[in-house]
Amino acid sequence: MAVEIIAYSTLACEHALHDIVPLFERASGYKINITFEAGPDLMAKLRSGLAGDLVIGPSDFTDGLLQEGRLIAGSRVDFVRSGSAIAVREGAPKPEVGTAEKLKTALLAAKTVSYSRGVSGLHFARVLEQLGIAEEVKSKLVAPQGRELVGAVVARGDAEIGIQQLSELLPVAGIQILGPLPDELQRFMVYGASILAGAKEPAAAGEFVSFLKSESAAAVFRKNGMEPNG
Repeated sequence: MAVEIIAYSTLACEHALHDIVPLFERASGYKINITFEAGPDLMAKLRSGLAGDLVIGPSDFTDGLLQEGRLIAGSRVDFVRSGSAIAVREGAPKPEVGTAEKLKTALLAAKTVSYSRGVSGLHFARVLEQLGIAEEVKSKLVAPQGRELVGAVVARGDAEIGIQQLSELLPVAGIQILGPLPDELQRFMVYGASILAGAKEPAAAGEFVSFLKSESAAAVFRKNGMEPNG
């Protein structure tokens, strides 16, 4: 029987990994059983004792697991980075969002806004504080539920403007991506893979981590709106 690697990932890398996992399986002969979940929910399950071999996510979420001894120290390998973008419903007016001041004006004019509970949403909440409109936008928030993407909220008309990582907006039909967050507000979230303490297949998991740094994987990440890290 083929070695099976049990892996978990937050949602930003999901669409890229759907293509990368089969490439690795064919090259290695290993099987990967990977589960995708919203970052806060996944971290809670791992803290409650969810077993496996590998965790993929931003350090914002995994640093706490490392400090608690749930990840093997020194095992994390960063492999890709991802920025946030802005979207509206397909066919809707396209506000100017190319500068911080223009984005502020668009957000104040919108009746509803959506952003995630994940790392991009946590960053965007800080952006709203920086712009001085946190309370105004909070009252307009239409939050995605569970594994739902912000783009889906925008596509069905529940939010006029949505902000999430580009890799999570690209797969959604029915939206227009206006562009990235303005440079002065942008933050590139770095994604890495860490070996879980108690992993049954740490060596095989390590091979998959190495594959995530390969040129084959890099091409897929680029296609999905992410940039290889290093």
